[in-house]
Order: sequence, then structure tokens, then C-alpha cells
Amino acid sequence: MFDPAQLAALAAVHRRGGFDLAAAELGITQSAISQRLRALEDSVGVLLIRRGSPSVATEAGLRLIRHHDEVALLARQVATELGAAPKGRAVLRVAVNADSLATWVIPALAAVEDVLFDLVIDDQDFSQDWLRRGEVVAAVTGHPGPLQGCDTLSLGALRYRATASPGFMARWFADGVTPDAVARAPALTFSDKDRLQAAWVQAEGLGSRMGFSSHRLASSQGFVDACLCGLGWGLNPEPLVDAHLRAGRLVELRPGRPLDVALHWQFARLTASTIRPLTQAMRQAARQVLRPPAEGM
Repeated sequence: MFDPAQLAALAAVHRRGGFDLAAAELGITQSAISQRLRALEDSVGVLLIRRGSPSVATEAGLRLIRHHDEVALLARQVATELGAAPKGRAVLRVAVNADSLATWVIPALAAVEDVLFDLVIDDQDFSQDWLRRGEVVAAVTGHPGPLQGCDTLSLGALRYRATASPGFMARWFADGVTPDAVARAPALTFSDKDRLQAAWVQAEGLGSRMGFSSHRLASSQGFVDACLCGLGWGLNPEPLVDAHLRAGRLVELRPGRPLDVALHWQFARLTASTIRPLTQAMRQAARQVLRPPAEGM
């Protein structure tokens, strides 16, 4: 049997990246955090945290953090079923991609009462990794699964439009959207993990996945603003640019040639019942914005 206070200290150090921030979160001294973590490591006989800047959990530490999260959620569910008032609010750690957060996820979170959210923002091609490591209870991901110990629900597809300002088009694509023009015109890329622009370029036969220059700009709204100002072209979620396209402030590089990205809701099977209100809210919010799932998604 593990000491809950020691497990909480382990989780806080890993998630906040340091002993001082973990102490502030739990309302105890940094010395108490160190003592609890040392006692836990002594009891299991393995290193649980790699001290540094930031301090991160080892594989064994991640397994114990997942156990801590699961037990905390299940304990709240049992208390609720028995008619007892759970202590404090539940904290749900969820991985989500930035574009979903900017277009449809926030209303889903707002619909779930008495919960605090700890959101991990990562690309949809990588958010599943957080769930695989047990660092989150659920994830919005581009992967349909299967993932051991988890269930998957299809949410639909987020449609992207390759957009730029009219002035940018006149400057860089005066002779058409050709492979040579795409290679020269500056694009926008969210991060090194972002493959959307490259996937669209390749799908349109405009060059290789690495055949264009790009700004790095890690902001969904920043993408839209950068396109409006003529900084570059980029794949923007349709809900964020639809009004700009209709008003002529933005135009598509190739009209009627969108890119649809299928999204899925994956969650740990053990705690599925405890996060059911969130699952229902995510599915409802997704139906309002995403395109209906295609067969086989």
C-alpha cells in the first residue's frame, strides 16, 4: 500500500518540474516534499525522479503517478456513489492539440462542473503518447488506436484551409500556386511536430514534405493573424478563418482543396466511468464544430 501523500508529492514534482513549485502546489515546505519523495523511493527501492531542471519522473515514477491518479478518481466516484461529499474538486489532466482547444474544446470543458483541468497541449500526432505513458486520463488524438488499456471514440474531422492574404498571393503566387512558388513563399509552421503544411503540399503535388521555407509560430490565433498580415501562408482551421474567407481578407491557395484531420477521444478504460461527463461533453462539442466521422474513422 502506497502513502497517498508521498504519491501526491511525486506527481507534483514531475508535473511542476521542481521541488519548490511542487511544495507551493501542495501547500507544504520544500523539505517536506523531499522527505516524502525520499521515503517513497526507499519503500519501492528504485529511483522515481531524475533531479534536474526540470525534474522528471522515471518510468517507475510514471507508473506510480498513473496509479495515484486512478486511485484518486476512483475514490471520488465511490464517495459520490455512497452519498458522501468528495473532498475538493477533481483534477483531470487531458492532452489536446492547440487547434482543437482554439475551436471547440473550451465549451466542452465549461460544460463539466466541479472539475479543475490540467491541460497538456501537444500535436494531435503526439498527444496519444501522453496517454500511453499514463500522464493523462484522456487525449484528443489523431490516432484511432488501439492503445492497450484504453478505449477510443471517433469525434469527427477538423477541416483546414490553406490560406493567405490577397497581398501575399499577389506577391508570391502571381503566376499561380506552383511547386517553385511554394518552395520560395514563406509558410507558417506551428512547431517541428507540425506536419499539416507539409501534408497539404505533398497531397497537392506541389513538392516534397521538406521542400518549402517556414516561420515557426506556436499559436493557433497567431497563425490566423500572421496570414492576415501577409507574414506567410498556412493551414488554418476552417472555424477560425471562415469569416475572413467570406469577407475576402483571406483567400485559399487552391480554392476547394481543404485538408481534413480526423480526431479521436481516447481515455483510460479503468477511469472511463469517472470521466463520463467529460466524455459526453467532448462528443457534444465536437458535433457542433467537426465534420461528421467518415465510415472507418
